[in-house]
Amino acid sequence: LSLSKGKTPRRPGPKKANIEKDPVGVYCRIRPLGGEDEECCVEMISSSTIQLHAPNGLKANRNGEYKETQYTFKKVFGINTTQLELFEDIAKPLVEDLIRCKNGLLFTYGVTGSGKTFTMTGSPGEGGLLPRSLDMLFNSIGPFQAKRFVFKPDDKNGMEIQSQVDALLERQKRDSQQSVPKTPSSRQKADPEFADMINLDDACKFENVDEDCCYSVFVSYIEIYNNYIYDLLEDVPFDPIRPKWLSGGTPVQNNEFIPPQSKILREDQNHNMYVAGCTEVEVKSTEEAFEVFWKGQKKRRIANTQLNRESSRSHSVFTVKLVQAPLDADGDHILQDKNQVNVSQLCLVDLAGSERTSRTKAEGSRLREAGNINQSLMTLRTCMEVLRENQMCGTNKMVPYRDSKVTHLFKNYFDGEGKVRMIVCVNPKADDYEETMLVMRFAEMTQEVEVARPVDRPICGLAAGRRHRNQRGGPINENLPVLPPCDVVDPADDQTLPRLIEVLERRHQIRQMMMGQIDKTANTLKSMVQQFDSQLNSKETFLHDQRSRLNEKDKVIINQKTEIERLEKKSKTLEYKIDILQKTTEMYEQDKRSLQQELESREQRLHRELSERRRAEQRMQGIVTDTKLKWEKECVSGIIDSNLIYLRSHSAGGEKWVDHKPSSNLDLETVMQPIIPNAITVSTPNEKALSKCHKYVLRHQELASDGEIETKLIKGNVFKTRGGGQAVQFTDIETLKQECPTASRYSICANSSELKNVVFLHVCTERSGSEEGPSQMVDIENRVGF
Repeated sequence: LSLSKGKTPRRPGPKKANIEKDPVGVYCRIRPLGGEDEECCVEMISSSTIQLHAPNGLKANRNGEYKETQYTFKKVFGINTTQLELFEDIAKPLVEDLIRCKNGLLFTYGVTGSGKTFTMTGSPGEGGLLPRSLDMLFNSIGPFQAKRFVFKPDDKNGMEIQSQVDALLERQKRDSQQSVPKTPSSRQKADPEFADMINLDDACKFENVDEDCCYSVFVSYIEIYNNYIYDLLEDVPFDPIRPKWLSGGTPVQNNEFIPPQSKILREDQNHNMYVAGCTEVEVKSTEEAFEVFWKGQKKRRIANTQLNRESSRSHSVFTVKLVQAPLDADGDHILQDKNQVNVSQLCLVDLAGSERTSRTKAEGSRLREAGNINQSLMTLRTCMEVLRENQMCGTNKMVPYRDSKVTHLFKNYFDGEGKVRMIVCVNPKADDYEETMLVMRFAEMTQEVEVARPVDRPICGLAAGRRHRNQRGGPINENLPVLPPCDVVDPADDQTLPRLIEVLERRHQIRQMMMGQIDKTANTLKSMVQQFDSQLNSKETFLHDQRSRLNEKDKVIINQKTEIERLEKKSKTLEYKIDILQKTTEMYEQDKRSLQQELESREQRLHRELSERRRAEQRMQGIVTDTKLKWEKECVSGIIDSNLIYLRSHSAGGEKWVDHKPSSNLDLETVMQPIIPNAITVSTPNEKALSKCHKYVLRHQELASDGEIETKLIKGNVFKTRGGGQAVQFTDIETLKQECPTASRYSICANSSELKNVVFLHVCTERSGSEEGPSQMVDIENRVGF
């Protein structure tokens, strides 16, 4: 086992010097086997040692064999141990410490069916530790018990002292209700159902009881089921008007049991844990105390499992509180001082047995119960291991008491608030061998945990013997002479009667003197009473004045309270208005933030559009500039011949065209295409075609900046040159471009009027050697640069 993760270690506190510690007392009790044919795996070696044997048919360990393991305890009780022997060795010292104002914790631990409940409660004819502890307690303090309701729980794990009048009123109220049996003068008759458990012939008694104290016993009984605390003594009244409902959907009748509400743990002013709202019943005899226990025992959750016919499904805690307070100086009444009240308690815990679901075949709620039982027992083991590690290794780890209600409730005992005793119950049958091994390891580890020894808390009272001093039967006055023997046997006896007369006369004189003293004392007392009456009258007058002033102060206080209430209402109204204003402000701020975000998003979108427009303008300007430069270069380079040309007149409507379509051009297959009538279409210009026509057009295609194909129609006039060739003068350029209807349009137009430079295309006939040589045609497209 190891400390669970997520625990913050506690800071080391100041070390306490000279603290005596005692180890946890761990005892072992072996129950008899159920049948003679069952295999036994536990053997008692000595009064303090047992030995475990592996049963036949069990798988071997890694070494191929099982080792016989021995475990040592403070004392081992065999199968022949009686309940009385167990009580005298374990529980009797705890009861004696309880009377000495010391706390104690005794709990049974073991596998299901190992005899824990039998050890704690017993059976008819064999009372367990609980009834024997109650019997010893009442045998010891019986004559010195206070009347009922003199002590009263304060619901904060403490006790209060009531006056005789208040206690009498409580008793009369109880007697009128007849809900609690009256305090018997002797032992009341026990219920036959459990009479055999408490009618003990071997009753024990503690002799060193302080007779100058009064005692009262309070008992409580709780169970911890599924890590929830329930009060087994709580009476749930039936309400006929608003009946409660069970989980099945049926109303609860008068004779049906309503499960009590779960309780919570709290810490009192002394940092001790207690169950808040737990019922504490004052009992005056063993029979009455065990009857209260039996009433809660019937409500405890038990179930029939495959391992035990009546298996406890919860941890039960029966707490016995002993309240004692000293008598006053006269020994008649209890000292009315709450600081003089001492409360000690003995907790008798019957833990539910650990079990493996693979053996019990538990399902549903039984499976959940078993899981919670095993989880709480695992937390108990973890706490013991952390305590041992802190003590042996000097560490200061946080002990996880709060992980389980069982450990959280008893954390004070392990911190030094009382003795801790544990009885490990063992079933020696072979089927429980593996579970018994785990129990033995836990018991062996628990014995190494040391608990601080509780400090003695003596009763702070007056001198001893106050109760005996007030008892009847003693002499009236020690100053009076003792009467001599007055029997006259001899008639001649003349000494007895004179001696008796003399003694009587002296006694008479003493009585007279005492009567005079009594009269003087009475007169003095009367004067004192009169003086006291006068003082009382003056005090009453003073009290009357004080009451009148107090009434005036009360009126002032009432007025102030009224004013305070008015101001509180006004303050609440203002707070309400402030809340409304704050909410309105938050709404406005939220709207402001949303509008600011929308404004920012629109500004960003606007900036983005402006930047895109600037980039487009810059791109278009670049395209225009590039195009202008390009055409300037083309026009300059397109001058083929600088010779003087002459203009030829054109006949109206009779021009013939040379349509120059390079073979590299693509057919765009668009709807609108340029149509030139009376045209001679050529892929390469030649002199023959130019001599027959007056106009020339060149179709040039190139890729535009937007990715579309742009077609340019370069037009010109054809003239004859002096050398016998043909020349072309370019006069106009038309641009044909495809555009998408949805795209932004940035059109660049080139008009013939903008063509500042006249470009001439000169087609020369070059002859080599003579005029009859072959003529060489010039590639106009390459010469112009398209």
